Amino acid sequence: MLGICAVLGFAGIVTLLLGNIIGSIVVPGHDWVADTISDLAAGRYEIIQDVALYGYAAGLLGIGLGAAHIHPGGHRWTLGVFALACLAAIVVVVGARNEYGDSDQEGVVIHIYLVYGLGILFAAAMISMAQDLDKYRRGMAMFSYTCAGLWGIGAIIFFMLPTGFDGAWERGLGLVTMVWLGAVAATMWREVA
Repeated sequence: MLGICAVLGFAGIVTLLLGNIIGSIVVPGHDWVADTISDLAAGRYEIIQDVALYGYAAGLLGIGLGAAHIHPGGHRWTLGVFALACLAAIVVVVGARNEYGDSDQEGVVIHIYLVYGLGILFAAAMISMAQDLDKYRRGMAMFSYTCAGLWGIGAIIFFMLPTGFDGAWERGLGLVTMVWLGAVAATMWREVA
């Protein structure tokens, strides 16, 4: 079971990465430096980024299931498992709901609230699981805290950036989450071996 969860985590990372690269190439006029990931998930080629988001959500859920499977006890780890499950759900909603706060007047604009949820929950997962991850793989506590710091500070800066290069910054933030998730998946994979 744990091996499957680790592979699902890795597959989710690869899916998100490939979807972003392919979408950036295929979508006409897309500027990966200025345009955000949400820009890829809207319009004629939205399916590319939507599938990438669904794949990443599956990866988050897989790592959450794996984390529940190796639960070392304690409320911190439980919070991390809950955060991973909620992250998976939020990423699915972001992909499924074509509303990105881009001045559309149709329906309720929830994208910004989902983004806030991502910000809080990624930090919560990284911080709450850090100490116990170190029990499975030495150095994971410091690594998780470093990722949480980069994520938290980077997310705050993101909201202050001009739109001329917020797309590149957002991709950097996404990379932080992918690197952390990959390290957790690798830790789970080592538990199987």
